[in-house]
Amino acid sequence: MRVFIVGTGNMAGGIATRALAGGHTVRLIGTDPAKATTLADALSERTPGADVAPAVPDAVGSADVVVLAVPFDAAKQVVTEYGDQLAGKTVVDISNPVDFSTFDSLTVPADSSAAQQLAEAAAPGTHMVKAFNTTFAGSLVAGEVGGLPLDVFIAGDNAAARDQVAELAASGGLNPVVVGGLRHARELEGIQLLHMALQTRPEGHGWMSAIKIVAP
Repeated sequence: MRVFIVGTGNMAGGIATRALAGGHTVRLIGTDPAKATTLADALSERTPGADVAPAVPDAVGSADVVVLAVPFDAAKQVVTEYGDQLAGKTVVDISNPVDFSTFDSLTVPADSSAAQQLAEAAAPGTHMVKAFNTTFAGSLVAGEVGGLPLDVFIAGDNAAARDQVAELAASGGLNPVVVGGLRHARELEGIQLLHMALQTRPEGHGWMSAIKIVAP
């Protein structure tokens, strides 16, 4: 599938690494084209033969999946600016609306989530999916922690869009866990709030830990 990633930071690089490992085409969109080119070059070196390149926003219409690998406020701006280009597309929100000054609360109302607010702001027909928000960039590049594949928790109201994101994760060696409708994005954001807060403690985990469902 054609995966367009909006963003050029560490999470964009981690998700792109998994998408390329799954054999998908990756296009990178950044506010700074030079950063998109630099990331594309680094990914090409990491995955020889990979189909990865920078792209412009107007090209997003050819995407199968659009990943918003940017903070929540920037994601709101993207869905507003891209407008009808996202209609009918599977759009993945990876953001966590965390109060980064304290790591003790979310910045969205208690009855909402970043993903739900983005869905409301997006053009009609946009299929918003919450995914990859409980993973860290370093562990995404590795694809595993402690010898186990990363779990990717997925929430969305459109079943076909959820399945598409699950396929993307699985093809890259990750374990997709579909939790249900987009209303569950709130719980996923809350889980990652705690996960992030643990990294700030003295014993920390170096931002390389993972949340994993394990059963006999």
